[in-house]
Amino acid sequence: MSIKVKALTKSLWAFHLATGSCNNCDIEILDLLTPRFDVERFGIVLVGSIRHADVLLVTGVVNKKIAPRLKKLYEQTSKPCLVVAVGACACGQGIFRGGYNTFVPVDNVIPVDVYVPGCPPKPEAMILGVVKAIEKVKSQK
Repeated sequence: MSIKVKALTKSLWAFHLATGSCNNCDIEILDLLTPRFDVERFGIVLVGSIRHADVLLVTGVVNKKIAPRLKKLYEQTSKPCLVVAVGACACGQGIFRGGYNTFVPVDNVIPVDVYVPGCPPKPEAMILGVVKAIEKVKSQK
């Protein structure tokens, strides 16, 4: 197992990208940092630069303007990078399906490793999604 892959199992740095949503999922992601859930005790930290990220948390629907930017951001991450689609909108366009500005689901633009459905998903579900992503990395040895 490479050093980068081994580090992914111990401490994850996450970059949050809101692609155009109602912001409920974004609020729940911030709830993960509060003392109630405190994901930092597991080594999960939100970072401000995509180049430092191990995990890309994507919320919201992908519209025509954000699709090329999403792809470019994914290309800028260090590999391996885990992609977690958070919320019903990121998983399958949710309530915005069929809207005039809705383009494609996230997994049509970049590869998604874990889906966390819900509108909005509970913080416990997001923690479980990250645990599943870690298990996926461990199984790829």
